[in-house]
Amino acid sequence: MRITSQLICQAADQLKGFVGLNRKTGQYIVRFSEDSFGMDVADDGIIPTCEFVWAPGPGQTMTLKRELIQLLLDQNIDDRINITEPLRVYMNRREVPQISAVRSLVRG
Repeated sequence: MRITSQLICQAADQLKGFVGLNRKTGQYIVRFSEDSFGMDVADDGIIPTCEFVWAPGPGQTMTLKRELIQLLLDQNIDDRINITEPLRVYMNRREVPQISAVRSLVRG
């Protein structure tokens, strides 16, 4: 199967769970319910995982950040987060620039 930028972006948008910055440790943690963070993560600091991996880029674009995906990989819960082959290929192809894209909400 040929992995395209479109497949990589789709894989990023299919990530599951939520990410929050633990105020005590300064580490990002992943949970599968917004309610399970407790007092260590501020409510306004809880981000869906599929949004966490994207960072604002130049203009209207967003960049799919490898270092943020790596934070998820370091949790060693790939199946639960839904890290699929396109994201693994993206992470292994460091010679290819990070993906920048214009993202918009599509109502289904």
